[in-house]
Amino acid sequence: MDIINNEKTEQIITEFSKTVQLFGLHPLEARLFSYLYLSGRALTLDEMSEALGKSKTSMSTNIRSLLDMNLVQRVWRKGVRKDLYKANSPLFKTFMNFYITEWVNAAKSQKETLEEIQIMIDKQNKEPSTDVKNVSNRLKEIIAFHSEIESLYERVDEK
Repeated sequence: MDIINNEKTEQIITEFSKTVQLFGLHPLEARLFSYLYLSGRALTLDEMSEALGKSKTSMSTNIRSLLDMNLVQRVWRKGVRKDLYKANSPLFKTFMNFYITEWVNAAKSQKETLEEIQIMIDKQNKEPSTDVKNVSNRLKEIIAFHSEIESLYERVDEK
């Protein structure tokens, strides 16, 4: 990367990687994304491997993970036989979409598990004690809370 001297480039990648890791990326995924974003162009696995000092296999594994998260995309270029990848832009929208999707999926999964627990409690307790009623009522509130989270993030995701 010729845009700045290597020391400054490394500092930028290191600092940006720390931010990206806040979104749940592993350190190498974060470094790879940061490098791709900073380079501003589509790169091959060989170029990424050389730049980050990691194996091509490691780059392949991490680029697939970033593809699954919709943070990078495969790019086609006439005359180039190797796969090329570049970071998606704009940054804020890319990461917020990823983050919101993760939150919605987690809220849905947790709500489904809590609903299963509610069904089991209701089946096992035909004439529930006061304590069981209290727990059951609290559980219903927790399920409603997860429904509200899910609904909120789905509304945000639509925008």
